[in-house]
Amino acid sequence: MERHQEIERSIIKKFRKTIWNQFIGGIKDYQLIQEGDRIAVCISGGKDSMLLAKCMQHLQKYSEIPFEVHYLVMDPGYNPQNRQKILDNARLLHLPIHLFESPIFEVVNQADGSPCYLCARMRRGYLYKYARELGCNKIALGHHFDDVVETILMSMFYGAEYKTMMPKLHSTNFPGMELIRPLYLVKESHIIAWRQYNSLDFLQCACRFTEAYENDPAEMTSKRQETKALIRELRRSTPNVDKNIFRSIHNVNLQTVIGYRLHDDDPVHSFLDTYEDTP
Repeated sequence: MERHQEIERSIIKKFRKTIWNQFIGGIKDYQLIQEGDRIAVCISGGKDSMLLAKCMQHLQKYSEIPFEVHYLVMDPGYNPQNRQKILDNARLLHLPIHLFESPIFEVVNQADGSPCYLCARMRRGYLYKYARELGCNKIALGHHFDDVVETILMSMFYGAEYKTMMPKLHSTNFPGMELIRPLYLVKESHIIAWRQYNSLDFLQCACRFTEAYENDPAEMTSKRQETKALIRELRRSTPNVDKNIFRSIHNVNLQTVIGYRLHDDDPVHSFLDTYEDTP
């Protein structure tokens, strides 16, 4: 058995319960894939997107629902070593990638404000644009369970609102395009275990901003890293705390919510609006 086959087989054998079943469960629970979809799997070079690509590749081969998959790699300005690592891993995993370039790192490095936020927004736009040129109607990103839980807490702590990272959403700037997150139920610890089991070496964050501060960890402390640390600490006394946070977004009791809005641009509706009408 060739190396790429062993790696793919490990997903459905050794990690069947923790990765494959959760991957399939997320697709079914949130209706992420329909017949005739043309899906662009966006590969950043990290462990999450590489695992997503292999899961999608295996699913497409054996799924009863016919759909197409394209594997997109955007080079936003990687240094030559990081770019080559992505190419080498794609070759190792037998992923037929489409690689295109963008000036994102150059723009971000010259901009004010949060470089990570600006980078993420620009990446999304370029990926949508290129995916649509390939005839795709969806892009798939590698966000996982931990990303979802962290986003919930970050929105409360730093955004003063209760919101999460959705399993799928329609694009507002690219009509007819949709974003899906097939690893929505997969925990990061299991992705790390899969990477280590197969002795794989993927990119971490490879942007120029990160490289500029690699010798000063204090400069790279982010709100997301702080939130990760908080969840780890809470899990020591309450092992299922992350699961409970995740389940909370599926079980919102609107009768106990002070205010809400249906869309980002909508005004906030108060419980007082209908309070007198309720006995």
